[in-house]
Amino acid sequence: MPRVWEVPVHDSTRVRDVRVAAEAAAQWAGLEDDRTAGAALVATELATNLLKHGGGGHVLLEITSPATPAHGDERAGVVQILAVDHGPGIADVAAAMRDGHSTAGSLGAGLGTCRRAADDFALHSAPGRGTIALARIAPRGTGRPAADPGPARAGGINHPFAGAEFSGDAWAWVRSGDRLTLMLADGLGHGEHAARASSTAVAEVHRCAHLPADRLLRALHTALRGTRGAALAVAQLDLSGGRLSFTGVGNIGARLRRGDRWRPLLSHPGIVGAHLPGRLPWHTEEWSDDCLLVLHSDGLPSRWSAGPLDLDSSLDPAVVAATIVRDASSPARPVRDDTAVVVLSPSSPDRLS
Repeated sequence: MPRVWEVPVHDSTRVRDVRVAAEAAAQWAGLEDDRTAGAALVATELATNLLKHGGGGHVLLEITSPATPAHGDERAGVVQILAVDHGPGIADVAAAMRDGHSTAGSLGAGLGTCRRAADDFALHSAPGRGTIALARIAPRGTGRPAADPGPARAGGINHPFAGAEFSGDAWAWVRSGDRLTLMLADGLGHGEHAARASSTAVAEVHRCAHLPADRLLRALHTALRGTRGAALAVAQLDLSGGRLSFTGVGNIGARLRRGDRWRPLLSHPGIVGAHLPGRLPWHTEEWSDDCLLVLHSDGLPSRWSAGPLDLDSSLDPAVVAATIVRDASSPARPVRDDTAVVVLSPSSPDRLS
């Protein structure tokens, strides 16, 4: 089930809590002792930076799978660490990454240490809007989790409602031959029962990723009949033809950006596992290098604005997702529900932005 650790960081006592959460996440993921120590080090440094430079914020830890596991491979075990703030931002990201650079009178080794200890590291900052730091720690010998040679990749953020241990939302990203499938499920309600429904959907996507999208959705409907059911969206990318197909059932939001223009992709009424419409229209269009697809559960306001957001498709997709959640919420306007945002990007990873 989608286990998530969220730690608000507004005073120095919470730095230890972040380290403890990182150790727990690493153990949950089955990481080796040295990788667990690396996760704890990175999380501690990022939490410390939140206090020093961001005026506080929060750290979100979750277990993810590699971006595009091969068909039938349900590998998990990657600890994803996101540190998010609404602070003043970093004027010069490249300088901030250099050892010895400090604006707080410290040794200035924190971000450089994080970059060396993590398998993936990305830093995105916008003056006046805040900073997002992302790190992933994988099992020894697996390499960079986001280093995928294919033409597309996915990443996301899963924010549980009211600090719950389990999120009722879950997503999966699976490649089978020339078919790439991205699925987001929002189990009805909250807590473990909702998480069980969405986790069932994840397992079924891994099992049936070789199926075309319409048959995959029917398989998901059958698999979810013994659960609460879920709102669910499936996007499938045909690499050989460069075509993206999408359909959604229930309250799942989707937007596709081409160039600098966004358009909504509509979901249809129903509950996967309980009531699936007899006819489900599929939205299909060309997929190109200037596209960006965003799927989100209903914890994110449906009218979230992409306005001034510099959602460059070269950013790590999890950073894009975290930016959307951060800028659609605030300490005074927290998320209203389990909130998952997943992004499909055509570009290769950027380690700095």
